[in-house]
Amino acid sequence: MATPPGAAGGNFEAPPPPPMQPPGTDMTGICFRDQLWLNTYPLDRNLVFDYFALSPLYDWTCNNEQLRMRSIHPLDLSQLSKMTGMEYMLSEVMEPHLFVIRKQKRDSAEKVTPMLAYYILDGSIYQAPQLCNVFAARVGRALYYILKAFTTAASKLEKIGYVDTENESETVEPKGGKEAIDFREVKRVDHILASLQRKNLFCS
Repeated sequence: MATPPGAAGGNFEAPPPPPMQPPGTDMTGICFRDQLWLNTYPLDRNLVFDYFALSPLYDWTCNNEQLRMRSIHPLDLSQLSKMTGMEYMLSEVMEPHLFVIRKQKRDSAEKVTPMLAYYILDGSIYQAPQLCNVFAARVGRALYYILKAFTTAASKLEKIGYVDTENESETVEPKGGKEAIDFREVKRVDHILASLQRKNLFCS
C-alpha cells in the first residue's frame, strides 16, 4: 500500500505551509475535503492526522509538526508530553466515519488547556463551534421569537383602539353579561409592550 506524503517513518520534504491564520480565527464556515487522498489512502487512526494536516485548519507551528519532521508519529503522546506549546490530540475515533481532534496548549506533562476541536466526518473536515457561540446563537434565536411575539401582541392591542381622554375613567359593560373591559388597563399593557419592544431593539 502506498505511503501518504508526510506519513511518519518516511523521508519527505514538507510542502510549504498555507497562509497562517491569526489566533482565534473563526473557521467554522470552512469544510475541507481531498477526494484524491481519500481514494488513495485509508482513513484510519494511523493516517488521519496526515489527512488533517492537508487542511487550512492545521497549525504548522504545532508540536506535532516537529515530530513529523523528525519522522516520529505526530500523535505519539510519549513525545508530546515532553514538549510545551500547541499540539493536537486524537480524542474520539469511530473508524472510518468519525474522528475528533482536539487542539490544546501544553504547559507541562500533566497540564494541558483545551483550545479548539475539529471533527472529520466521512472524510470532510470541520471546526467545531465553541460552546459560547452555540449559546449566543440559541439566545439570539429565542430573542427573535420573543420580539416577534411582542410585535404581534402589540399590533392586536392597537386594533382594540383607545377611548377619548375624558372617557378614560369609564368602564364599558358589554352586552350579554360578559366581563367588563377596562380600557385604562388595555392602554397600560399596550404601553408596557411598546417599551419592551423598544428596549429589545436598542439591545440588539
